[in-house]
Amino acid sequence: MGLTKTEIFTTEQNRIADLAKAFAHPARVAILQMLAARKSCVCGDMVDELELAQATVSQHLKELKRIGIIQGEINPPRVCYCINPSVWEEARQTFGAILDSFVPVPSSCC
Repeated sequence: MGLTKTEIFTTEQNRIADLAKAFAHPARVAILQMLAARKSCVCGDMVDELELAQATVSQHLKELKRIGIIQGEINPPRVCYCINPSVWEEARQTFGAILDSFVPVPSSCC
């Protein structure tokens, strides 16, 4: 990660960027919406519904799991995924705080 210079930012700023990455691709948004609506889902079912390649869905699931916003339960040969409630709440509070921190004031800017 040398090129992104993440080390010059705070741990909190890096965590916020990671949480934002969970929502930074339409496929990951679709996966999160599916999991939020269904409470849990098997990877193969997601592949069928999203009409994406197995490898593509698996790569997005891997990234979402790395961030911690989803968790998986392995029951060979299936992996059942669901939202991680504590990280979901962390994201909700984090983005809410950032969005709420802007107070519009009349100005000549843009």
